[in-house]
Amino acid sequence: MDQDAREQGLLNALTTEHFVPQTSRSATITESVGRATVFLSLLSASLIGLGFVSSSAHLTKPYLGAVLPTLVITGLLTFARLVENMVENSLDLKRIQRIRAYYHRQFAGEHDFFADAVTGGGDTQTIAAAVGGGASRWQLLLTTAAMVGAVNALLVGLGATLLTGVAGGSPTFAIVLGVAVALVAYAAQLAFIKRASIWLSG
Repeated sequence: MDQDAREQGLLNALTTEHFVPQTSRSATITESVGRATVFLSLLSASLIGLGFVSSSAHLTKPYLGAVLPTLVITGLLTFARLVENMVENSLDLKRIQRIRAYYHRQFAGEHDFFADAVTGGGDTQTIAAAVGGGASRWQLLLTTAAMVGAVNALLVGLGATLLTGVAGGSPTFAIVLGVAVALVAYAAQLAFIKRASIWLSG
């Protein structure tokens, strides 16, 4: 096989490979939106149910005792999958950027086509350039996983507050404890996101 044929074969392979991660990215984004929507819909329905039972004091505690653990478990499972989707999406975008970098080097010439794929600074910088964002660690706060993590932290803190109140603790102590538990829960989830994504910077 001569050089021209090899280059044409490689170009065909790269074009196909470009399509595969792009399709995968669309699938992960769709799944993330779907999972977050299901979780938030469940939360909304639970709050509506709480409104119905709130007029009966003897029903409120059993209702919260049944619903809160369900919401927390569902939220944590949703959060874990959203983090996986975030990593999968970043890997797909990294593969796409490497292919686009090849296009730039081989075919762009003096033009700036695909120039964002060769910005330098490693894969994290080129991924950020592709989506118009920055490579700051604070970008993690803007992810769907971080949003669901915040809701999870709120639910965990609420559970701690209610348990403290049921155990006979003062309202002030229950609220302070709930806030502290919520902050710790959110920090732990952010650390999980960071740990899951930090190796993408290599």
